[in-house]
Amino acid sequence: MITFVGAGPGAEDLITVRGQRLLEHADLVIYAGSLVNPGLLSLCREDCEIYNSAKMTLEEVLDVMIQGQAAGKEIVRLHTGDPCVYGAIQEQMDELEKRGIPYEYCPGVSSFCGAAAALKAEYTLPGISQSVVITRMAGRTPVPERESIRSFAAHQATMVLFLSTGMLGKLSEELILGGYTADTPAAIVYKATWPEEKVLRCTIETLEQTAAEAGVTKTALIIVGRVLEGEYDRSKLYDPAFTTEFRQGTSSHSFDSTSAGTERSGQ
Repeated sequence: MITFVGAGPGAEDLITVRGQRLLEHADLVIYAGSLVNPGLLSLCREDCEIYNSAKMTLEEVLDVMIQGQAAGKEIVRLHTGDPCVYGAIQEQMDELEKRGIPYEYCPGVSSFCGAAAALKAEYTLPGISQSVVITRMAGRTPVPERESIRSFAAHQATMVLFLSTGMLGKLSEELILGGYTADTPAAIVYKATWPEEKVLRCTIETLEQTAAEAGVTKTALIIVGRVLEGEYDRSKLYDPAFTTEFRQGTSSHSFDSTSAGTERSGQ
């Protein structure tokens, strides 16, 4: 069996229990060496065959998979975060499908979740934003025009941007042209959950300057939106006056979201 496994955002103990078990029992592991924490390989048996896909083409990865499967080996294809986001796994799965080779998919914790933890932030605050746009700037891999940064910015939702750290000047410009104000809160999270993690808070206007001053040029996520301000409406789910399937509402209750947000952002 071939199993695609999400390695998590970086910290070794943020791989799932299932992912850890699969690594421990694997006969062969192909890991994304440029992004996956190499410490995870310590979970593998001493006799496990290990390949670094950072140095391989798709065809070379498939050859190793196919030969390993034909030899009856348990194979783990280890990707960073959760590979459903910019993981380039669909083309691998499609090729396995064509050949009738069985495979499974073990999800992982995405780096955008790790970034939220680093920021101590919730991306979907009542009254502020109830949507998260996960996207990227166009680079060597193009982005459809209908999914431009400018068009998404018009929604004023929370935005998490992958693979865009080297284009922050242009990113700021597109966000502002799309509708965000220049002083909208933003953050740069470098290597979320890794020991060398950096959290840089700024505004849309100062993204490029902030990254340059910190020496951050890659392996970072950009988070944009008013959820980083700290003010929001109280959740109805836990409001004493709100009736749910499991609880009868009793009375009104005041809640100072500004005060709560200030305490939260000062942690």
